[in-house]
Amino acid sequence: MTDTPKTPDGGPEKVPWYRQRNRIIGVIVVALVALGAIALIAWNELKRPDDVSNPDVPFEQPVKKPKPVPENKTVNWTTFRLNPQRTGYLPVNGIHPPFKRIWKYGDQPLLEFPPIVVNGVLYFVDNDGHARALNADTGREIWHRRIASLNASTPTYSAGRLYIVNLEPGHVLAMNAKNGRRIWQKDLPCRSESSPVVVHGRVYFGCENGVLYGLKASNGKEVWETSVSGAIKGAPAYEDGTLFVGDYGGVVTAVRAKTGAIKWQSDGLGSSFGRAGSFYSTPAVAYGRVYLGSNDGRVYSFDKNTGELAWTHSTGDWVYSGPSVAQVPGTPPTVYIGSFDGNVYALDARSGESRWTFDMGGRVIGSLSVIGRTVYAATFDGTNTYGLSAKSGRKVFEFHTGAYMPAVSDGEKLYLVGYSSIHALEPTTYKELRASRRAEAKRKAARKKARRQAAKASQQ
Repeated sequence: MTDTPKTPDGGPEKVPWYRQRNRIIGVIVVALVALGAIALIAWNELKRPDDVSNPDVPFEQPVKKPKPVPENKTVNWTTFRLNPQRTGYLPVNGIHPPFKRIWKYGDQPLLEFPPIVVNGVLYFVDNDGHARALNADTGREIWHRRIASLNASTPTYSAGRLYIVNLEPGHVLAMNAKNGRRIWQKDLPCRSESSPVVVHGRVYFGCENGVLYGLKASNGKEVWETSVSGAIKGAPAYEDGTLFVGDYGGVVTAVRAKTGAIKWQSDGLGSSFGRAGSFYSTPAVAYGRVYLGSNDGRVYSFDKNTGELAWTHSTGDWVYSGPSVAQVPGTPPTVYIGSFDGNVYALDARSGESRWTFDMGGRVIGSLSVIGRTVYAATFDGTNTYGLSAKSGRKVFEFHTGAYMPAVSDGEKLYLVGYSSIHALEPTTYKELRASRRAEAKRKAARKKARRQAAKASQQ
């Protein structure tokens, strides 16, 4: 056994700390435990928050289901996403695949936002700031006016006027829908692509400076302005005296339309590392809830009266798309929405649970439309438009062009919006379909007969 080292005076030699193995191991263990605890705390604070499910938030089941528009009767699609609630759902029986094309307008500048259709006229503004009116039956231009150098919004029609906001220059204006003449114009301190909503004689829209505006529809005079938490890109939704809007600060705000007072504000959950998610999506209001998407990759459902978060549903990427909310016959109330992850989602409007998912094969940037029993969505990659069964998610229609917001309807025709074109489609009747099939069968038989005759001639 080795003797214990001693000092010159005979006492035990003091061993330096770095040679005391047990103490070093103890210090290392303590340090690792402390680092692990810090890492765990940091991970819990900075990781992507889990989705929320709060079944206690009220859900207003509709007392009466919407009555479908009778066949051969036209309706007006007067604003972005059809109505002030921005639901994007037109219950109509007569609009369904297969279709035949009646006319085409286009290959002009980019059409990022869809038209409206009112009393047999389509109104829209292309990306280069040309406002146009087309005859809905023929596609012929009725009038056009250059109103801006850059636009990304849909006009709103009310009482014979069109209300339009522009990006460059930043302004809002009212035009005579019959001839395109300007009635009034108001310069803004910002750019705007927030398609206006017009109710009770007022025009409401948001701006990139983070302000929601309320103006008199008659002359453009400002009634109030309300600041929110970030730039407003989406269109405000309206129901029961309240406006709802999301912003780039990651906050959803409910504002009293009469006074501009804030009723409630709710934050999004955000993404990992504490980053807030921005709301580009236009909200939809239905069933006592506010629905919208966020670039934190989630779809949100808030109580419209209190702002309490009812549920979130994560997708694989940003959700720029505005939701369409509908109870199509044979289905529960459902939220239909697209994502940058290339999928269209059908989510139960009450719980947020998935009903079905359809792989579009490319990013879905724009809002969807539900017309009749078909969900229309476009893919930015490949620029195609698909029609999906609202009940099952099965593909029932495909068209060779698309990109952003795919379709509107007047209950008589379907107007599909391509990257820079508009196509007017009519449903093919069963009689026409049978005739087309018989004609195709005859053509095939004739070709087959010709091949047999050619083969017989070559053998002689």
